Amino acid sequence: MIQSDTRTDTREKQYAPASERSQTHDDPERRSMSDLFKELRDESSLLLRQEVSLAKAEMAEKTAKFSRNIGYLIAGAGVAITSVLFFAMAGTVGLYNGLVAAGLSHATSGWLAPLIIGLVISIIGYAMIQKGISTLRRASLLPEQTVDSMKQNKEWIKQKVKS
Repeated sequence: MIQSDTRTDTREKQYAPASERSQTHDDPERRSMSDLFKELRDESSLLLRQEVSLAKAEMAEKTAKFSRNIGYLIAGAGVAITSVLFFAMAGTVGLYNGLVAAGLSHATSGWLAPLIIGLVISIIGYAMIQKGISTLRRASLLPEQTVDSMKQNKEWIKQKVKS
């Protein structure tokens, strides 16, 4: 019975937060090197698990946001393509009639109107593609919070080892 209680106490101390575990040793001068290394190992292990968990959560959040925005982009592109086709047809007919009214022949107006409308739409499309590319280049899927936290943890471990 007494041994099982001792084991339970040891387990509770082992899985307790570092601040509670260190309180069990009243005098830091009395702590052995093995105790210090065990504490460093345990805290480092806990820290690594927490960092992995943070990285997973951050990547899941970024992936979900990225996927949702790609979905919006695809849906918007479908609607935009349909509307561009209708505007292009209307613009072509209007420009054709304007060119005929300006004195150009039906034959010349028939190929010049779609050419002008196509050129304008191509320039707009090129500008939009460049905007999308530049935005995607700036986007990062790197878990930045985790990387920063890992750098801080590295410094913390170095300080723990030195002291």
